[in-house]
Amino acid sequence: MTARKHSKKRDAILDCIRSASNHPTAEWVYARLKPEIPDLSLGTVYRNLAAFKAEGVIASVGTVDGMERFDGFTHPHPHFVCTHCKAVLNVDGIDPPQELADRVTCGSVRDCVLTFYGICNQCVSVDAENNSNLLMEEQV
Repeated sequence: MTARKHSKKRDAILDCIRSASNHPTAEWVYARLKPEIPDLSLGTVYRNLAAFKAEGVIASVGTVDGMERFDGFTHPHPHFVCTHCKAVLNVDGIDPPQELADRVTCGSVRDCVLTFYGICNQCVSVDAENNSNLLMEEQV
């Protein structure tokens, strides 16, 4: 693979992905960088993200609500996707299931993605608070 030239835009896009903990979309990166790089285009962000992904310096977490999400931390680790607020969170303390990958006999496993789907703790708390408020209103 050939090394790409460094540029202010390219470096800023990579730094933005690596410093984000929210597993951002291309649109989020664009909105974040546009004020400091006025001539940045969304196409430039998409092209660079695709190149970074191909080079293995960032990872795609997958598509959430129709938008591809990216991760600057490329070591295999599981994620949790909130089906309510669409947050993508890292799951600590669980390793991808290597024992399952070892049992695959039809080919050579290169990657194993473990993603949990459900409602995040923040959304559960908000729902519980809203339900509690509704009960109190009904009692009045």
